[in-house]
Amino acid sequence: MACMVARSGRELQRYDNMGRRQVVGCIPYRFKNCSDGFNGDELEVLVITSQKGQAKGMMFPKGGWELDESVEEAASRESLEEAGVLGNVEDKLGKWNFLSKRHGTFYEGFMFPLFVTKQLDLWPEKSVRQRIWMTVDEAREVCRHWWMKEALNILVERHSSLQQLQKEELELSCSLS
Repeated sequence: MACMVARSGRELQRYDNMGRRQVVGCIPYRFKNCSDGFNGDELEVLVITSQKGQAKGMMFPKGGWELDESVEEAASRESLEEAGVLGNVEDKLGKWNFLSKRHGTFYEGFMFPLFVTKQLDLWPEKSVRQRIWMTVDEAREVCRHWWMKEALNILVERHSSLQQLQKEELELSCSLS
């Protein structure tokens, strides 16, 4: 059973050696269903509103990395708390340093892909956030953070490379048969 209360406060917050708050985010994704009911190879990603609503823009789940958890655990927790999804955290997409316009300070942000295995009907921040599945192109248009868009581009490139490799392996095995 997943915890249904979002963490709050900064008592356990991590900071890097330059004093920047460390945050962790996820790009929740799945493969779009085809009309025949099978999964296709087109990615869909889950974006969320800020707590202040859609007028402030859309983003991927992210929040503070705390002292009592690994970076992967933080990524998974943020996806549960903010977007109500569970899944498999995959290899890190990268690390970015960015300026928080709200606080006027620099942060260090880590992003991970999260292959979604379960979408919950109830989650801790359901009352203050909306979640929307959309195509990668749509997400690029609505995401308000440049560093999250860069992480999305890395995810897309990673999946494109993997699909190309699988296609080449299939062609090779067919030619050897």
